[in-house]
Amino acid sequence: MREWKTRLAVSFTANGQTTLISPIDSFTPTFSLTAEAMHSLEQTHIGVIYSPDNITFSLTVKALGDVAAQLTALALNGTLFDILLQEQSGDDWSFHSIVMSNCVITSAAPTNAAISGAPTATFSGFSLAGKVEGKIANTNASAP
Repeated sequence: MREWKTRLAVSFTANGQTTLISPIDSFTPTFSLTAEAMHSLEQTHIGVIYSPDNITFSLTVKALGDVAAQLTALALNGTLFDILLQEQSGDDWSFHSIVMSNCVITSAAPTNAAISGAPTATFSGFSLAGKVEGKIANTNASAP
């Protein structure tokens, strides 16, 4: 039976400085790579029409330390930044790394402070470019 020992690390780079996002509750990247079959009256599937790639993300962090404040400052200032998702330890994950370049935060939603538990903040946004580095040769991919 395989044991899951991999730990993923999520970090962001802004103004040349890399910051580990920790503690982090969740990170959800979404890649919409839309393609539509082109049909004609005399024949179907004669070609393909590609729409622009759409790369979005959502991440939730505990409002402990200064990571939530740094992400809020990036959002308020409209600063472009990069997100790096990579293996920190182990060897169970399918990819070596995913880089989302020139990210912009479009919404930030902090939760209420409560008596028990730490408050969280959820940040959502999009990326202008992405790059995936696979474990196997020839599995590198990038989106403009």
